[in-house]
Amino acid sequence: MFLTHFDLWNTYWECVSRPYTVVICSLTAALFLWGRKRQTPVLVSGKAFSAFLHKHCPVVAERFSPTPWCWGGRFQTLVCALLKSRPPVTYRNELIRTVDGGQISLDWVDNKANATYPESSTRPTVLILPGLTGNSQQSYVLHAIRQATLRGFRCVVFNNRGVGGEELLTPITYCAANTSDLERVVQHVKGLFPHAPVLGAGVSLGGMLLLNYLGRKRTESGMVAGITISVPWDAHKSSASMEEPLNWLLFNKYLTNGLCRAVTRHRKILEKVVDLDYVLKARTIREFDERFTSLLFGYKSCAEYYHDASPDKKLPNTAVPVLCLNAADDPFSPQHAFPLTIVQNLPNVALLLTAHGGHIAFLQGLFPRGESYMERVFGQFAQAVFEHPRDITKACGIKEEKLS
Repeated sequence: MFLTHFDLWNTYWECVSRPYTVVICSLTAALFLWGRKRQTPVLVSGKAFSAFLHKHCPVVAERFSPTPWCWGGRFQTLVCALLKSRPPVTYRNELIRTVDGGQISLDWVDNKANATYPESSTRPTVLILPGLTGNSQQSYVLHAIRQATLRGFRCVVFNNRGVGGEELLTPITYCAANTSDLERVVQHVKGLFPHAPVLGAGVSLGGMLLLNYLGRKRTESGMVAGITISVPWDAHKSSASMEEPLNWLLFNKYLTNGLCRAVTRHRKILEKVVDLDYVLKARTIREFDERFTSLLFGYKSCAEYYHDASPDKKLPNTAVPVLCLNAADDPFSPQHAFPLTIVQNLPNVALLLTAHGGHIAFLQGLFPRGESYMERVFGQFAQAVFEHPRDITKACGIKEEKLS
């Protein structure tokens, strides 16, 4: 007997509409798309530095496999903020004074019990710089500390003024272009442990601050190397990307509210120098920077501040090895702003680019709560820097006596 077209259609529909069929097809589609997203990151660097990284940081040559159900940079960013675990960390807090009479909150993890570097005076130190409204309690900071302490390193988190729980003693906060507080922190750390090498690790705005500092201090940075994660390379282009309707709704609005809450906590001292009521009406980060940050730090306009804060053109002035991790789908740091041409001509800077990963996310695995790709990159690079100092300085064409 021959089946009519109607019978064939009925049989087909009964098959595809069954729950297990839908599940199997969905899983097949997800695995297919996941397979297409599994790509080896692009490493932009000089040949010698590239060879060093492939030898001592094998993660740079591995395929990055983003979480299969977590599509796109925006989703990666949101899921990371919501689901990422928070490893337990016990800090020792220290407040240090600045030249202008202010104070900076430092959170230390001394790691005295480790067997790898039992001597405190020479124990390698990782100096961590959090993002725009971040501090030592952010999940990415806690995970970085876990990576570092497992390898025997000491950690210290530089909390920007006013966000570490301390009181503002002067009407000065922080910005990506002003490196005076970071210089004060490095001098303090080196004063306590002059024979301990220091690695700077900056995340997002913290990465901008770190690169601007390394570019200005050159051979006198007090650091042996630097690493940045999800750094916005051009503040103008980053701001434009963040003001796209969906990015504004998902990220810009939230961060602007965070900035407004931060200045509200210190209203009594800040209202002496700015119109806080006007500042608190800001709806975007750019508006906040126009009404608050640029005025506080003496810029004629927000455009002038953004030009000074952008680290892309500062890279040629850096004099230590620097590894920068970025994702092409980062809504905070658009791909067209990556300084590919500049990096290609520098022996000491490497740019590691993944096709996916979002902003400070780089999630992997079905349940992406633990260690992610960015933690592995950070951990392996820190270990390579501290365990192979001569090899990395040679690979980057840096004379050893230049590093302090």
